[in-house]
Amino acid sequence: MKRFLGMAIAVIGVVSLVFGILFIIQSNTGKQTVADEINPIALSDLNTKYDSVKASQIKVMAAEEPQIQAGKAAPTVMYDYLSAQRALLAEAKSNVALAGFVMMSGVVDIILGLGLIIVGAAFYQKQTA
Repeated sequence: MKRFLGMAIAVIGVVSLVFGILFIIQSNTGKQTVADEINPIALSDLNTKYDSVKASQIKVMAAEEPQIQAGKAAPTVMYDYLSAQRALLAEAKSNVALAGFVMMSGVVDIILGLGLIIVGAAFYQKQTA
């Protein structure tokens, strides 16, 4: 029975190891896709660009929002542009963070898989008295 349990644990460890490798590969692919989509902006400059767009959008919003809410004026083109740019940069930041989380999950899966393989091998070799 212990040999069967050891084999089962080792197989689960191999599956976890494979998933960890796949997660890391997908994480790198996802991060590269985001980098390609925001091409003029480097990933290292993403937070800085977002912060500057956010500050500009907040200034324009403070000036225009009371008139928009009162129904006296429509949003200007600059207000719409900055709002859209802020939203899209926030989405890019979110996707980069998600790719980082997937990478970390892959690393954890690899470590967990290696541990399960070792435990499974130990159970498989252990003789019952």
